[in-house]
Amino acid sequence: MDITPDNGEGIDVPPPHEAYANAPDLRREMHQVLALEAERDGRRTGPGTGTPADATAAERARLLRRAALMDRLASAAPGPGPVAAAAETAGQLVLYDRRHPGLVAGPHRPGTITLARSRRLYVRQEYAAWTAAGRPGT
Repeated sequence: MDITPDNGEGIDVPPPHEAYANAPDLRREMHQVLALEAERDGRRTGPGTGTPADATAAERARLLRRAALMDRLASAAPGPGPVAAAAETAGQLVLYDRRHPGLVAGPHRPGTITLARSRRLYVRQEYAAWTAAGRPGT
């Protein structure tokens, strides 16, 4: 049974500077995430989606990168807009991971995460695990 606290207390995840240590700089990552969004929406051609399993992993990687980008931006400039965007995109990742639990890499499962603060911590956990695993799905 997972007893992850949902208030952000006791969720042991790396701080932003460690979770995103291997992330591209903000400008480059913003460009790459926008390119992924354009490919997804059909506004730009990409390398293809591959098999359905690959498409699921690729969609998860897109959501994770977007949530991590928004978390990084909110950490750099913590105003109401960036914080709300970070919470929204983190929530989208949590929902996706609830539907695809086999893609979750960290110890705190998405089914226990409901509060916005915990969702951003969840993004950091998953981004760190994703980069440590060699960035699957990209």
